[in-house]
Amino acid sequence: LSTATLTYDSLRYGEIEDFPETSEPVWILGKQFSALTEKDEILADVASRLWLTYRKNFQPIGGTGPTSDTGWGCMLRCGQMILGQALICRHLGRDWTWSPGQRQRAEYISILNAFIDKKDSYYSIHQIAQMGVGEGKSIGQWYGPNTVAQVLKKLAIFDSWSRLAVHVAMDNTVVIEEISEGACAASEEPLEMNGDLEGACALAEEETALWKPLVLLIPLRLGLSDINEAYFEPLKQCFMMPQSLGVIGGKPNSAHYFIGFVGHELIYLDPHTTQPAVDPDEGGQFPDDSYHCQHPPCRMHICELDPSIAAGFFCQTEDDFDDWCAQIRKVLKELKLYRHNIIFHFSLTDFSDSDRLERFFDSEDEEFEILSL
Repeated sequence: LSTATLTYDSLRYGEIEDFPETSEPVWILGKQFSALTEKDEILADVASRLWLTYRKNFQPIGGTGPTSDTGWGCMLRCGQMILGQALICRHLGRDWTWSPGQRQRAEYISILNAFIDKKDSYYSIHQIAQMGVGEGKSIGQWYGPNTVAQVLKKLAIFDSWSRLAVHVAMDNTVVIEEISEGACAASEEPLEMNGDLEGACALAEEETALWKPLVLLIPLRLGLSDINEAYFEPLKQCFMMPQSLGVIGGKPNSAHYFIGFVGHELIYLDPHTTQPAVDPDEGGQFPDDSYHCQHPPCRMHICELDPSIAAGFFCQTEDDFDDWCAQIRKVLKELKLYRHNIIFHFSLTDFSDSDRLERFFDSEDEEFEILSL
């Protein structure tokens, strides 16, 4: 048996550490819980996230490629999880709760079908691996956070049902106007749910809406070899925002999907478990227990986090985006108090086009900016 399979077996026998008894608040993707009085609610909320892990015995990638992603696909799976959370927020809402063993909503089935390990699923391991070739990654090669973000952006273009505007902030810069322009382009593609046309008409009235639901992915480097402690609190504040999709990152060559924190410990879903590939029936139905983490989530101290990450946020409406900008401004303002302690800086400044162009070519300037041109 592989190590990953042994890990999966151990989960079945309850060898995972239980959630801590602490008075400190627990934050998961913008929601606050008490570990003392809401442990069941915490576990139910974690179980409602999509848990996408290594799989084996799926169709060969590219027709002749690998039939398992064990050992190389962990960041790809984390990319699937952060986008899966965006689709849940988009179609079901942040407060949606998974009910095991019960008939699920058509939207949920369509979301799951988008990640099934088949070449024609929008966000399958096959699609991500093959699209990564255009980013300079051969099939079976490990990805970093930025690469998977760029691939997800490209794949989302073909998802005519969700009609997401996926924006990847490059060069440590968030440009408000660029995001607004991308999110305000109305889709003219026909609506189709993944594997299920039921419910598509419910979205028809949104066809002419000016704002496309925004997935904002921000690749960041929060230190050189280790995360700088000045970023501990700002990173935790990101998980407190209602727009939070979490963070993809982890340790070198070992990716995790971080969904929250308690104290100085990050809460995450671990994709390093190999499970058999699932094959839906003709109606797109299949057992979904293996797509949800039904044990206490993993935790690690924030200082163990590799400094290369990508943070994700979802803004269903333009008001959500305006609120996110206001919250980020507060975080950046607080972070400025620690400028003398940090390796590179977050800043909030207005620049003209010429100023921005000059700064773009300044190789020594690595500041993270929100720009209003």
